[in-house]
Amino acid sequence: MRKKWFTKTADNTLSALETTRSGLSSKTVKERQQKYGPNELQEQEGKSALAMFLDQFKNPLIFILGVGALVSFFTGHNVDGIAITVIIFINALIAFWQEMKAKKGMDALKEMAAPNAQVVRDGDVLSIPARELVPGDILKINTGDILAADVRIIEANRLSIDEAALTGESEPVDKRIAELDGDNIGLGDQVNMGFMTTIVTSGNGYGVVVGTGMQTEVGHIADMMTNTEETKTPMQVRMDTIAHTLMIAALSVVAVVCAIGLYHGMPWLEILNTGISLSVAAIPEGLPTVVSIVLTMGSTKMVKSNALAKQLSAIETLGSTTVICSDKTGTLTQNQMQVMQAYDAAGRYWKVTGKGFDLKGEFEPQKHQVAVADSPEMMRGLTVATLCNDAQYLQEKGKYAVRGNPTEGALIVAAAKAGLQQGNMLASGEFTIVEKFPFDSGRKMASVIVRDKAGQHFLAVKGAPDVILRNASGFMIDGTVVAHSEQEMQGNLALATSPAEQHIANYQQAIKEFADQALRTLAVGFRPLTDEDLERDHHELEHDITILGLYGIMDPPRPEVRDAVNSCFDAGVRTVMITGDHALTAAAVARDIGIIRSENDKVITGAQLDEMDDEALRRICPEVAVFARVSPEHKLRIVKAQQDNNEVPAMTGDGVNDAPALRRADIGVAMGIAGTSVAKDSGDLILLDDNFSTIVKAVRQGRQIFDNLRKFIRQALTANVGEVAVILIAFLMMGPETILPLTPLMILWINLVSDGLPALALGVEPEEKDVMSRKPRKRNEGFFGDNLGAKIVIRGLALGGMSYVAFSWALNAGHSAQYAQTVAFAMLIFAQLWHLFDSRSFTTLYRKNPFTNKYLLGAVALSATLSLSVMYTGLGQMIFNTEALSFGHLMTVIIAASVPTFLLSGIKEITKVKFV
Repeated sequence: MRKKWFTKTADNTLSALETTRSGLSSKTVKERQQKYGPNELQEQEGKSALAMFLDQFKNPLIFILGVGALVSFFTGHNVDGIAITVIIFINALIAFWQEMKAKKGMDALKEMAAPNAQVVRDGDVLSIPARELVPGDILKINTGDILAADVRIIEANRLSIDEAALTGESEPVDKRIAELDGDNIGLGDQVNMGFMTTIVTSGNGYGVVVGTGMQTEVGHIADMMTNTEETKTPMQVRMDTIAHTLMIAALSVVAVVCAIGLYHGMPWLEILNTGISLSVAAIPEGLPTVVSIVLTMGSTKMVKSNALAKQLSAIETLGSTTVICSDKTGTLTQNQMQVMQAYDAAGRYWKVTGKGFDLKGEFEPQKHQVAVADSPEMMRGLTVATLCNDAQYLQEKGKYAVRGNPTEGALIVAAAKAGLQQGNMLASGEFTIVEKFPFDSGRKMASVIVRDKAGQHFLAVKGAPDVILRNASGFMIDGTVVAHSEQEMQGNLALATSPAEQHIANYQQAIKEFADQALRTLAVGFRPLTDEDLERDHHELEHDITILGLYGIMDPPRPEVRDAVNSCFDAGVRTVMITGDHALTAAAVARDIGIIRSENDKVITGAQLDEMDDEALRRICPEVAVFARVSPEHKLRIVKAQQDNNEVPAMTGDGVNDAPALRRADIGVAMGIAGTSVAKDSGDLILLDDNFSTIVKAVRQGRQIFDNLRKFIRQALTANVGEVAVILIAFLMMGPETILPLTPLMILWINLVSDGLPALALGVEPEEKDVMSRKPRKRNEGFFGDNLGAKIVIRGLALGGMSYVAFSWALNAGHSAQYAQTVAFAMLIFAQLWHLFDSRSFTTLYRKNPFTNKYLLGAVALSATLSLSVMYTGLGQMIFNTEALSFGHLMTVIIAASVPTFLLSGIKEITKVKFV
């Protein structure tokens, strides 16, 4: 169990690690390097490429086909054996190629680590390779550094660190030295700690190394990534189910045929020949290949919607998703801080419109008619907010950005919306910055000394509203300073008896209203300065402030997110927010965009999660809309709990802290813009625009792809059942003198060309009208749900029976066995081509326009042409042992082949029976 260094004082930490502020001695360093090893992340050895390739042959379908190929070669059917072998290797190579796009999360974590570090040893500051750090080292921390280990901060000078990739906290964290009370404090609140791979945004200081390598927080995440089992996607489970079902069916049919053959005393060679035909007929050889092609086509379409699928199986999984666990910052929100509300000291409110850092927007008066330009205190307040500000506004190629603190950037943008441009104010000489006193966590304010164009000086101040009020001497009201006394500030403001008391009450009410909306509040004020004041310390100057106003700031939701969340709700997909941000902020956003819909929707914090065991978490998960202030372990537990509830969770993330949960989820969705390389390598899907609504589009496309896969599987397996049926019927009807209606090579042709090619066109079928109004499929629901299995068997038997009737008629009419086989071959080809038009719909072909899928029409025409070439060309006749049919017979076959489809569809249309 990792020690909770944040609860110890700096001196106690140094003592526990047997070190001092002068650092470790060279001798101690060598001893600890032997004990702790190098400061780097460890990686488990993965499978070799050869092992991965050989794993592809463990598929039951491949195994049966392999046996069929061996028997074909053994019995002299070399063409059949070669054809089956080629198919086996094509399927294996496609699967191998997909798996070779392996995860690189550990490599990405290593790349994030700092290469060098400044360390105090024997009293001297040295620059050393980061891998040589040991616990007890004193790390020197400077602005711009990437921390090379986990440290307990022992000295901090305005030190702040960006921990977003590790904790999900959207703002840099101000660091301090004092110990923290309580053992159960999340990473985001451990303000006296620094963590490996995080970035120092400002200030400097020192920290004592408390963890290196795999003992760091990042190392803990790396260990979770290594040991987190990647669950099979529902798609993979369904394909495994099909494989096992077909394997059992094929072996059962072959066993029946062998038993009948032995009963009739047939020669072993004939029994083997029949067994080969049946095994080839029972297995849709092109199924893995065609499924991959259909998913690839879906992947190409999804890229156009800004969703990049790293694994093809993830595409279909989206259609099965029952709950989306979404990060807040940058996914549901714009990741651009924005002033949403403004309040001036005279008691007026404005709503600030616009989007993110875009300058388009305005101050809309709320319950008053005063324009912002007519409020002296608001305009002066915006001037102060702009001058007391280290951020810079950037606009490049139509894109808006802020360099520096996002909250300060929001103030610059708000001022620009009121006509105050930061650059112009300084460049014109209207104002000159004389001296800056940056923000620190002790004062909770920042200030600058400004000289105006008249040569007068004033102090511009911004900071926490309560701190500004404690240091204030009055308010500016309609351009006039109204003073108040300390007694008025401390009085019962609800019973205000003077104007000054009323101004204070209004100010505090504004603070409360902004807080209720989960807005981050900043107050601004000023103080005129005399020449004597310029010589005084800033701590003395930051008193007697005149308050100008307040600003409510937040990272607002993306405009399209509300509709996207509602679409998910209508589709039966729950959206759950999982964030490292504070509960109040997260809940306000969730309520605004529709994730929290009623009082029954719970908000749970990481501290509460720590008090729950896995069973308690599993039980409460369906009621929770927001998980706030969570750690990487929490995210992983939440995903597991959803899966234990038989949910199919999609998990979004952009940081290192999200990687284990992304790997564990049924589908991990990484952010393509703000996401770390660790998150991208751990996810299955990458959002190229970091937008939640893109996930919803992907869910829609995933459902459409699943529908089309079911249509394809229905078509393919119906043809396989038909092939098996015609052989079995012949074997049962003809006894020892059986003549096989179809040869193995004919069956391969039907599976791969005459059926497989047109069936591919089902992969581009337009979506069903109810695709986003159905409830999600259950995790254990296979491709054969909703009576699909019964439809396949009934229609397959009808196609096989019709083919045997044609075969038997040809033999009884005195035609050769070769001619009769060609008749059966043609009958089955055209029967399954007619069946394609019924496979397009989950209703009947009578309810679907046959001309809406031009690719299907083209594929049917091409398949029919190629199949006719097998019967009417010399090369085709030589390879497939066919004969040319007379024109009359061919027309009769084409018309008769339509009977099963039109008849069964008619029965279904009239009776509404689902299994037909």
